Amino acid sequence: MASSSSLSRSWLYHVFLSSDSIIPSDVDIEENVVYPTEFLNIVKVAGLPRHCLKLKVGVPIMCLRNMDVTDSLCNGTRLIVTQLLPHVIQGRIITGNDISGEAVWIPRMFVTPPDTKFPFRMRRRQFPVTLAFAMTINKSQGQTLENVGLFLPKPVFSHGQLYVALSRVKSRSGLKILITDKEGKPHTKTTNVVYKQIFQNIS
Repeated sequence: MASSSSLSRSWLYHVFLSSDSIIPSDVDIEENVVYPTEFLNIVKVAGLPRHCLKLKVGVPIMCLRNMDVTDSLCNGTRLIVTQLLPHVIQGRIITGNDISGEAVWIPRMFVTPPDTKFPFRMRRRQFPVTLAFAMTINKSQGQTLENVGLFLPKPVFSHGQLYVALSRVKSRSGLKILITDKEGKPHTKTTNVVYKQIFQNIS
């Protein structure tokens, strides 16, 4: 069950389509159950690249898999696309402690989601990347950036998460925060979630 995999050009961006299939496993699947390619193409789970990727030179992307630790190509690494080819993406790493500016290459590869709600395992042959104009607070951990824009439409929900977001930036001048309520109206404060238990043993 494989979809067409192609590279086309429309104006300034390229469209990459994945090839999806079911992995033979020890999970029994009824013989009369058929999972068409169109169904596999719409599967969206965490850590799995989209079936249809629309990319162009200059856009920021983020790796979804650990590929090459020596070249800092790890899960969560952000890059700027510098060249697009049918089977590889050339990029320049823009986050991390060792930013050399040298070109790195990301190939098409088989990606299997770690866990799904379906009674089968699937694999998707696609570039293991996603667009990264923004990222979650959890994905930003371990990164140090010159400028950070923090959008908080609602308070963070776990202990220390606000601190993680604020500490990603090198200086106060590089930090901008937008706090809004449910109606989208701007506010000047938010709730900082801290577990009270951590203060019990402080004298």
